[in-house]
Amino acid sequence: MKSVLEGRPALKQEIYKIAEVAGYLWQNGWAERNGGNITVNITDLVDDEIKNLPAISEVKHIGEVLPHLKGQFFYCKGTGKRMRDLAREPMENGSIIRILDDCESYEIIADNPVMPTSELPSHLLVHDRQIETGSGYKATVHTHPIELVAMSHNRQFLGKDVLTNILWSMIPETKAFCPLGLGIVPYILPGSNELAQGTLKELEEYDVVMWEKHGVFAKGLDVMDAFDQIDVLSKSAKIYLDSKAMGFEPEGMSQEQMKEMTKAFNLPK
Repeated sequence: MKSVLEGRPALKQEIYKIAEVAGYLWQNGWAERNGGNITVNITDLVDDEIKNLPAISEVKHIGEVLPHLKGQFFYCKGTGKRMRDLAREPMENGSIIRILDDCESYEIIADNPVMPTSELPSHLLVHDRQIETGSGYKATVHTHPIELVAMSHNRQFLGKDVLTNILWSMIPETKAFCPLGLGIVPYILPGSNELAQGTLKELEEYDVVMWEKHGVFAKGLDVMDAFDQIDVLSKSAKIYLDSKAMGFEPEGMSQEQMKEMTKAFNLPK
């Protein structure tokens, strides 16, 4: 069967960018088994021929009415699929869906009837909010960065912006490239509506959110932007834990030094 990527270089480039990030998640050890999810709004890359493709699945209900997603198109990682496999064959381990006019259901249109992640409603809730606010953010990534998850097991780190300031202080690039810091959602059952709502609330203030003892959820202008923010935060977490493993408390940048960074780079916080 002919792939919808054939003859569409811009769409193909975007899907293979998703595949590239999936490979990084696996290589970093952040995507065990079928762990993690990626969804990307590809509506701007979809031509009339794709828009009019017949469905290759039954209509599926989202469970939420998302009024800003009417007629939108998304690439979604498949449920039960592994990031390491998505990295090699993105259209065999994910699918393109179309949101229907009722704004509460979708259907798969390409390439294969691979059911999207069970956490799709949570991702779509975030996408709906991005369109509502005009943020321009197109991608959401959920993954399990080892060092960040480890740090979430220390309750002292889970107060507002406590972990943010520790991570910012480890290396200047972290504050420069993740200037909003890290939001915190206390432990909630994975896949639950409560977790989705908690995430949505934190994403009003942050681009990356830590799910306590679970993983992180990031939004970005594209999938690489979302990955990059997780990557720099994870690097800082590793520096912190490596310092502790060597037997000392890392000094970190001072508040004055971080204020200097904020001013020099015109950062929001």
